[in-house]
Amino acid sequence: MFAKGAKRPVFFVSYSTGVTAETLGHALLTQFEGLEYQGTTLPFADNVAKIKAAMVQINRAAAERGLRPIVFATLAEPMLYEMLISSNAFVLDVFNVFLPPLEAELSRRSSHASGRSHAMASKVEYDSRIGAINFAMQHDDGASTRYYQDADLVLIGVSRSGKTPTCLYLALQFAVHAANYPITEEDVGKLSLPVFLKPVKDRIYGLTIDPQRLHQIRTKRLPGSQYASLAQCQKEVQGAERLFADEAIPYLSTTTISIEEIGSRILQALGIKRRLF
Repeated sequence: MFAKGAKRPVFFVSYSTGVTAETLGHALLTQFEGLEYQGTTLPFADNVAKIKAAMVQINRAAAERGLRPIVFATLAEPMLYEMLISSNAFVLDVFNVFLPPLEAELSRRSSHASGRSHAMASKVEYDSRIGAINFAMQHDDGASTRYYQDADLVLIGVSRSGKTPTCLYLALQFAVHAANYPITEEDVGKLSLPVFLKPVKDRIYGLTIDPQRLHQIRTKRLPGSQYASLAQCQKEVQGAERLFADEAIPYLSTTTISIEEIGSRILQALGIKRRLF
């Protein structure tokens, strides 16, 4: 047990980039409501010297905090894992947990090669992701509307409702060609979609946000401006939601959910296939 309010030290130790250890670790820890932790990623721990250095850091955290660290590890070498578990920490190794039962089910040995999930696949797949990222950047915030017919998805919503990060996430993770367009007071006043959006209406998805939260976000960007005022935020959000309703456009509030969840909900709602590499 540890003191209420104390942050548990958590380490993500990896033979490669650390992305797998971080993703799994964060996913598991979020299941414990109210748990506060301080995460540290130690990537490329691929030899004895680096594991020893990691153990020093882990043991120091245990001594300084008086709390046993939790370690999520993805280590390709069993010897390195055996070293790591001798540290003063609770160690979970992804390979050690999942590979043995998979080996038994598949009747074959695994390679224990870390980093394979993040290795570059074929040139076609790589180019697909880069192309999607370029498309998102070229069609960000209404900068270009010329090639919306080539989009898998067009996000619309008021400024700072989460359109750009969602488009970039979908491009990077799933090679989805996503454009986004900001709904302005002028668009709301017309009570209909801009003319260039109508041909792709079946690919449009709306994002909204709580006006108070939008006010906070905009204030950080342009404090004291009309753009950031609560009244302006309320007016824009209400207008955008009215437009969504009038045009029968599905939409989602981004106020309290992550970019990953936003992206997944949109793909599911529009039936867009995830391109997993």
